[in-house]
Amino acid sequence: MSAEDNKKAAIDGYSAFGKGDAEAAMANMSDSIQWVVSGDSSLSGTYNGKQELGGFWMELVSKGFTTDPTDFIAEGNVVVVRATQSIGDDRTESLSYLTYDDDGQLVRFETFGGEEVLNKAFPK
Repeated sequence: MSAEDNKKAAIDGYSAFGKGDAEAAMANMSDSIQWVVSGDSSLSGTYNGKQELGGFWMELVSKGFTTDPTDFIAEGNVVVVRATQSIGDDRTESLSYLTYDDDGQLVRFETFGGEEVLNKAFPK
């Protein structure tokens, strides 16, 4: 797939997640997705596969987590997304690194920055 196709998939995925539509948000994800959560919270770690990822998302939603992307930068099989993440009144900026395979399936998602919001909402 092209960089523009991957960028569109990322935009569509973020939009679906924002609307609470997990099925649509996972539409262009590999069944063996690796989702890496940095920081020192009870949610930090790597989630493997859509089932584990769905459980992680449920935890986020239970606390009112939102993510508002502001920029999508695509090059080859990588899309970098700058976003504001919020839980309650706590807001932070982050960059997410999305890696797609040649078929346009998201195979890895890793966020950098914004850990303090998760650390506060989900202490160890």
